[in-house]
Amino acid sequence: MSAASTRPGRASAAIGYCYWPHRPYLHCFCKPSPNERTHHLHLIEPGHPQFGARLAFRDYLRAHAEAADAYAALKLELATRFRDDREGYTEAKAEFVRSIVERALG
Repeated sequence: MSAASTRPGRASAAIGYCYWPHRPYLHCFCKPSPNERTHHLHLIEPGHPQFGARLAFRDYLRAHAEAADAYAALKLELATRFRDDREGYTEAKAEFVRSIVERALG
């Protein structure tokens, strides 16, 4: 194991990610910069409620092809509509994500 892999943030920095403190419960890394985010890596403590919600969302989409297709179509439409507005894109898909999480956690 290299020294870089034993220190938090060093391994991600070596491949171009920078730490972006976005939410208190979520460690976010992005690249190329917090102002122009094209790639994201999110780390959540396993005991946090958002950890379970995100896994439930993922698992629901894996098990329900129609929901996965609808999410893919929504993302494509929103990517065009919010091409230069990352926060607007995220906000516009929030209701869909929330509804899937509610169904998944049922």
